[in-house]
Amino acid sequence: MRENTRNNAGLIGIAAGLGAAAAFAGWKLLRGRKSSEHAPAFAKGEAEPENMNPTRSAGHESMRDKPTDKWDKVDQAVDESFPASDPPAY
Repeated sequence: MRENTRNNAGLIGIAAGLGAAAAFAGWKLLRGRKSSEHAPAFAKGEAEPENMNPTRSAGHESMRDKPTDKWDKVDQAVDESFPASDPPAY
């Protein structure tokens, strides 16, 4: 029975090593990719790469992916309230 436990421990160690190697390879691959020309959720020219705390300007025109539905005054007010804790009372 002890021999079986040693074999299982060896297999678990090999699997853990392979998983760690795959995670490291994936990290290196993603790290080496060039970032897109502008940050997600920001329209082109909205985000500065050196800004450590970017905040998008309010409004659908400042969004990278334009909304598919019509943008109304409630949408605008909610967008302007972010990141405040209290949304507008519409």
